[in-house]
Amino acid sequence: MKLFLTTKIWREGKHYIAYTPELDVASQGGNPDRALERLREAVEIFLEETKRRGTLNEVLGQAGFLKKNRRWETPQISISSFDVAV
Repeated sequence: MKLFLTTKIWREGKHYIAYTPELDVASQGGNPDRALERLREAVEIFLEETKRRGTLNEVLGQAGFLKKNRRWETPQISISSFDVAV
C-alpha cells in the first residue's frame, strides 16, 4: 500500500520539525533531511501498529482517506499562504 502524504518542515530552535497533517504525525531531527527521515519512520510505525491492532481502515477513514478500488486516496489538503496586517 502506498499513501501520498503532505509534509511541512520548519525549524524550532536547534531542531527541525517534520509534520504530516493527514495523519497528524510529527518528528524532529537536526536538519530537514533527518527530520523527514524520522517522520517516515514514525509514519511507518504508526501504520504498522494500526494494522496490527486491526484499526488501519478505521484510522485512515477518520483521517479523510477514501478507499476506492482497493486503493486509498489521499484527502485533499489545501496549503497556501496569505498576508495579514498587524
